[in-house]
Amino acid sequence: MLTLNVTYHCKPGQREAFYQALCDLGARAISITEKGNHKYDYFFDAQDPDALFLLEKWETAEDLAAHSSTDSFAKLQELKKVYCEGVDLDKFFTE
Repeated sequence: MLTLNVTYHCKPGQREAFYQALCDLGARAISITEKGNHKYDYFFDAQDPDALFLLEKWETAEDLAAHSSTDSFAKLQELKKVYCEGVDLDKFFTE
């Protein structure tokens, strides 16, 4: 199992707009139907009004790689350019 903790650092005041753009894209709705996906949930940071947290869980690294080659993932990369200043990513592997 592969768990990703993704923190999007949005441009000031852009977190809600970014989240709405992700919803409009259907990022979660699409991702949870992909092979090997066990979790894909967004959370609003209570301390940082410009941070959006994503928790992802994938069965295998290959499933994540397949996800990373989808059209919706490519569109997410474009949204990040518009709304985000940076992204922190932590990966955890468990058996």
